[in-house]
Amino acid sequence: MSKKVAIVTGGSRGIGLGIVKCLIKDGFSVMLNGVRPEASVADLMKELKDSGADVAYCAGDISDPSARENIIAATKETFGALHVLVNNAGVAPKVRADLLEATEDSYDWVMDVNLKGPYFLTQLAARWMIEQKQADENWSGNIINVNSISATVVSVNRGEYCVSKAGLAMATGLWAARLGEFGIPVYEVRPGVIATDMTAGVTEKYDKLISEGLTVTPRWGIPEDIGLAVASLATGNFPYSTGQVIMVDGGLTLPRL
Repeated sequence: MSKKVAIVTGGSRGIGLGIVKCLIKDGFSVMLNGVRPEASVADLMKELKDSGADVAYCAGDISDPSARENIIAATKETFGALHVLVNNAGVAPKVRADLLEATEDSYDWVMDVNLKGPYFLTQLAARWMIEQKQADENWSGNIINVNSISATVVSVNRGEYCVSKAGLAMATGLWAARLGEFGIPVYEVRPGVIATDMTAGVTEKYDKLISEGLTVTPRWGIPEDIGLAVASLATGNFPYSTGQVIMVDGGLTLPRL
């Protein structure tokens, strides 16, 4: 097999699709995962394959243990190997509710998708990666968590989202420490305000804030911004930087006077 293989969760739209396209440009075979049925992404998959991309799609909600197992199984069956896991899939609360009004149902749903899902998908992927490393000393790979500035930036009307992202930041460190002995780096890419369907409802708000200097780079981020960062990590260019966070936020979190 000449190409390295990557799994990208939430890979059929938004930031995930931006990541997929950048990985394809860098020569990866990619297993896209998303919650939409395969028929709903047929046009996208045809477009990618017609361009020469080596891609496949596996539907499944990463909060579901059986879906996580199926993603790994489908990758084994289709490509026979795994070098990179990109934990990108995530959700925002269906209703932005103040901390005093937020519900447990919303908390549980967001935490299951944003934290529990990638945590245990990483466990499955890591076990397979270790097997590959032990079978072939020349094998190399890594794990990349796509997180959010909300890991440290407070939003009191979506507390469950912030808590899930803070937890994912800790998970990056935990997995980096655990997998170091096997030579498997774990990284985190932390986007800022990115133009996707998730942020479509707050376009006017952030247009105004960005025009007033919210970011040092005076524009919205785009999915390709995240894809370029992820692809650079995925190709193995930072082998001695495990556990590190790459900020892709246009300088939003840069301390300024």
